[in-house]
Amino acid sequence: MDRLKGKRGLITGGTTGIGLATAKEFVAEGARLVITGMNAKNLEAAKKELGEKVVAIAADASDPAAQQSVADAVKKELGGLDVFFANAGLADLRPVAAWDEQAFDRCMNTNFKGTFFLIQKLLPLFANPASIVLNGSVNAHVGMANTSVYGASKAALVSLARTLSGELAGRGIRVNAVSPGPINTPLYGKLGLSEADLKKTASAIQQQVPAGRFGEASEIAKAVVFLASDESPFTVGAELVIAGGLGTL
Repeated sequence: MDRLKGKRGLITGGTTGIGLATAKEFVAEGARLVITGMNAKNLEAAKKELGEKVVAIAADASDPAAQQSVADAVKKELGGLDVFFANAGLADLRPVAAWDEQAFDRCMNTNFKGTFFLIQKLLPLFANPASIVLNGSVNAHVGMANTSVYGASKAALVSLARTLSGELAGRGIRVNAVSPGPINTPLYGKLGLSEADLKKTASAIQQQVPAGRFGEASEIAKAVVFLASDESPFTVGAELVIAGGLGTL
């Protein structure tokens, strides 16, 4: 259990769901770790679960101006960076007619703009070699109703994995993406739906998955560990779709 031994890692949105599951895997594999989140209660709970050696900092992933403070904290706590898992995200699903500019900007800023500028601020800290893993979504590929803006924001991240690879490979920085399908995480509980509507939505989504089930956060976390580790030095600009066959079959 030392695939990330000695590596310094950052996980945004590391307090719940895929982020927390990945943080657990990183710690188990020997990484030194900083996680970010917005909810103080979740930050404290995650730190308690992950151990005192993990540094948890409050950060707003949607605010480009706040990303320098994250980079400064990483430099202070870790000195440099070997792995960055850009996981912080927002699932806002609504029909086209229900969008306004404020909601549009919030979704795009959280899922793409904030991540882009955080990478920019982290650039001086990355070691050679280093790995960036972006958390995309199968919705970047599947024309699912009510996902127009969310899917676009995730498609931008998937594109970024390719374009940044072309730009940063010479510096020894590999950039790849994981694109999960429907996963059992608290994310769906944040959609503002009633319990009945939430169950109905979950059932409808599950019926579209060839594997017949939702995925588990740990299944995504293990893929991120692979991309973060020295086991994947020839994996550059790739996207690993982990969706139970949704969008690929």
